Amino acid sequence: MISLVKLAKVVVIVAIFLWVIPTFFTAGVGPNEIGVRQSATSGVYQDDLGPGWHWRIPGVHKMIRLPSSYFVLDFTEDQVGPQKPLVIRTKDNNTVELDVSVPMRIKPGEAHLLVEAGNHAQDPDGRFRYQRLAEETATSVLREQMAALDSVGFYSAERRLGASDAALKALNVDLGKMHLQAQKVLVRSVRFRPEYEKQLQQIQLNEQNKLLDAASQKLATVQQSLDNYQQGTNAQVAQRQQAWGKRQAELERAYQVGLLDVTDASPGMVRARLTTLPPAELASKHEAATALFGIPSDSLSDSYLIGIKNIQAETLEYKNRIKAEADAVEGRLGAEGRAMVAKVQGEYEFKLNALLGSPAGTAYVAWQAAEYVKFAETLTFSSSEGIPSVLRLRQFAQLFMGR
Repeated sequence: MISLVKLAKVVVIVAIFLWVIPTFFTAGVGPNEIGVRQSATSGVYQDDLGPGWHWRIPGVHKMIRLPSSYFVLDFTEDQVGPQKPLVIRTKDNNTVELDVSVPMRIKPGEAHLLVEAGNHAQDPDGRFRYQRLAEETATSVLREQMAALDSVGFYSAERRLGASDAALKALNVDLGKMHLQAQKVLVRSVRFRPEYEKQLQQIQLNEQNKLLDAASQKLATVQQSLDNYQQGTNAQVAQRQQAWGKRQAELERAYQVGLLDVTDASPGMVRARLTTLPPAELASKHEAATALFGIPSDSLSDSYLIGIKNIQAETLEYKNRIKAEADAVEGRLGAEGRAMVAKVQGEYEFKLNALLGSPAGTAYVAWQAAEYVKFAETLTFSSSEGIPSVLRLRQFAQLFMGR
């Protein structure tokens, strides 16, 4: 029982210790804050403290927390507060209103220097002193740097951005002395007096027309280059077409007519001319045909030198000649065959007639004729001669034989 009481006392003491130590001996820094520890004896700690818990001694150390995020200076009518649009007199003595936004923050690692300078104190309006000083510095620098532009320069994006970059560099030089830095100078709006706005709109329109004319001229130059290229391409195409047409015509003539110069168009004259060529001239013709047709010399025959038309003429002449000779032979043999058939037919008929004229032939004819004789089904014997004529066979046969 006594040990449990001691254990409970120890637990209570440890719990109190763990509650007291973080409460009185540590200080927390938020994730969007920078901590600066200030000692009553040694002054400001020479390092910035990041988010988390940091050691401190009550009554000796003081934890100063400053925002680590960007704060934005908005010089615009929309902003509630003392920050109003920047009214700048341009280089050509004109008045212009600018809406400008400048995001700033404490330079990383220099928050303790800002605290040493005393600019971390808060003004009655709730802002830190360094924010007020930054606003005053930004107003002065922006008015000085942006006044280097003339009225037309504010409508030129390139010149306006150049002036903004120059203002940013000059502003960071002055802000660096206060341990601050600006990220960007953003010119959001440019407004002139109404009567001058109309003039600037006309000037801007003229500038746009000038750019449009330059772009049109550039387009015309590129179009001219494209047209020249297209015309050159068309010329090359026409030249290639002519060359291919010429090449095709040469090949067509060579294939159709051949490579031998023969004025006589009679069938067989080109082949006859080929057989009379000297060996040197024949070899020259073969070389020319090889170069013209693109065929190896070992595959080139005499037909390429003669030509399709000449071969067709020879073929047609040979066909007509052979056909005429065959027709003549056919007519002669046909006449001879018909004469032989007529002769044999005459001899056959003569011998047949002689044979039929003999007694045996007459009997043969009578026998064939009797085959077609038909008597009545019922015979009546009413002849006065006594013997019916049908029974007189000898006499009846003699009648059939014409006797």
